[in-house]
Amino acid sequence: MAKVNASLDHAGRDPSAAGEHPGRAQKPLRGLAAIGMLGVLLIAAGPFVFGTYLLNVLIQAFFFSIVAVTVDILWGYTGYLTFGQSAFFGLGAYAAGLVFTHGGFSTAYVLLAFAATLAVTAGVAALLGWLSFYRGASPFFATVMSLVLPIVLSQLLLSGGEWTGSSSGLTGYQTFDLSLEAWYWIAGAALAVVVGLAWIFVRSDGGRVLAAIRDNESRCLYLGINTSLVKIVLLVATAAVAGLAGFGYGSFSGVVAPELTGFVLGTQLIIWVALGGRGTLWGPVIGALLINVGTSYLSGIMPFAWQLILGAAFVAVIVLLPQGLVPLLLKPLRHLAAETGEPALVERPVRDGDEQSASAPALQMSGVARHFGSLKVLQGIDLDAQAGELVGLIGPNGAGKTTLMRCMSDGAERSAGTVMLCGNDIRQLPPDRCVRFGLGRKFQNANIFETLTVAQCLRIASTLIERPSLVRRSRTLALPPYALEVIRATHLERKLGAVAKDLSHGEQQALELAMVLALEPRIVLLDEPTAGLTKTERTQIGDVLAALAHRYKLCCLLVEHDLDFVAGIATRIVVLHQGRIVMQGNFDEVVNSELVRTIYAGTAQNDAAVGTATQREAS
Repeated sequence: MAKVNASLDHAGRDPSAAGEHPGRAQKPLRGLAAIGMLGVLLIAAGPFVFGTYLLNVLIQAFFFSIVAVTVDILWGYTGYLTFGQSAFFGLGAYAAGLVFTHGGFSTAYVLLAFAATLAVTAGVAALLGWLSFYRGASPFFATVMSLVLPIVLSQLLLSGGEWTGSSSGLTGYQTFDLSLEAWYWIAGAALAVVVGLAWIFVRSDGGRVLAAIRDNESRCLYLGINTSLVKIVLLVATAAVAGLAGFGYGSFSGVVAPELTGFVLGTQLIIWVALGGRGTLWGPVIGALLINVGTSYLSGIMPFAWQLILGAAFVAVIVLLPQGLVPLLLKPLRHLAAETGEPALVERPVRDGDEQSASAPALQMSGVARHFGSLKVLQGIDLDAQAGELVGLIGPNGAGKTTLMRCMSDGAERSAGTVMLCGNDIRQLPPDRCVRFGLGRKFQNANIFETLTVAQCLRIASTLIERPSLVRRSRTLALPPYALEVIRATHLERKLGAVAKDLSHGEQQALELAMVLALEPRIVLLDEPTAGLTKTERTQIGDVLAALAHRYKLCCLLVEHDLDFVAGIATRIVVLHQGRIVMQGNFDEVVNSELVRTIYAGTAQNDAAVGTATQREAS
């Protein structure tokens, strides 16, 4: 692969080389290593500094903090608000309690309880994820499902009689014969390992996908990312971690009760994460430690007022510090977690398609219809498009142009007919599967990841081509030549480190187009790509679109109202009116057609009549 020469900044430096500077790369690593060493020293010195009571409280708080970190990964990083992590924590605790109570305590039973913790929590989480993240399920439904789990599980444990201990739980079973100091070091080390691994993961290229799902799940689907599968796998992994924390808690305390699986603990976990600062990893740890230690002391000093005090403190923090405590406390150290520089742009060779896809027409639509009850938006659409064509799809507002594009890119959108993409029938497949057939779709409004940088957006767009690492961030950004052409033409190579939401409207449109092209599609759907652009930006995008079809032999379908723009780049024009294709041909044939003039003239007259009637009603 040949490295693309990045534009120089105003000082004459290569901005892409910033990430390669050894001094700049080492400073954050040294700072983070110093923070990690400080945490390890506090854990190591704890038994020599704290009393017995505080050690006991901190051990339990460490196990709760592990679960709070899993909540933060699901809620703070992925956007999935869940009350269900308490259920997995309780399952792990009960796995220890049940095995040690009814089986006994030995190496074999410890291994059995450990295996049961992993198997049961993973199985329940997989079932919950399958029920919560099915196609079309809303985030609210997933949250409700997570709320149901701890309630149902608590009722099952209460109904278990002597086997589960009912409301009294299980107590007095034999467990590990370890000192309080040993348990403190074990729990503290487990917390440090979980936080360290989570920190590495969320900062990796793979971890950025979670933030992308949180920001814009729809765009992730149209980049070929199976978001439901990602969330199910993540839920299973975090459930297993929460279950192991529960196993440790049950083994340490020698007491398990239904409250450990309940809705109250699930709500408390969310409060701890919000109080400390969600999306920070350190916030949930600090929030859990502060609340647990504060509760243990205040409940003894002020037994009737401690809940009121904690509640008031929580409300004050949420109102005054909506981001939580940690972002404020760590603000002076924020530079330690900053990016170490922009990646170097690299040209990626375009993959060759399979023989079936290469020989088949890029797009074939037969008898496609879309009905909403008695309203017929599309009727009997037959349309073929070949590689190297740039088809302009025009028609008055309400003709069904955007609906037609939805039918091409989502198998569930059409009511009848067939759609073939590069020889593959999309049937009722979701957008992420249609993308794998060679489809790329650009929406009318810029559809990007607003909280991520330009480089991160482009890297996530390449997820289907290059699987991202779960432990590191790449120093290079590989893109196909036509995506690089968009980046160069719009000067986005100078803003790889800029946050996407801070870009101008034209730059956001260009970024989305580059993200779509990073998929290496064979078919590109473009819904008014020049909307809101300046004349210069429209010229740049027009040159790029023409190159996609004529030079790179992609099949492009363009919805555009600006006929002058379409005239300069389209190889064929298709006219859609009232849900039907009424004409197609070259630009001159279509524009000079009496039928097309009548359609647009009639539409203009109708719009004028509606405007006049509205003015009369207002007067």
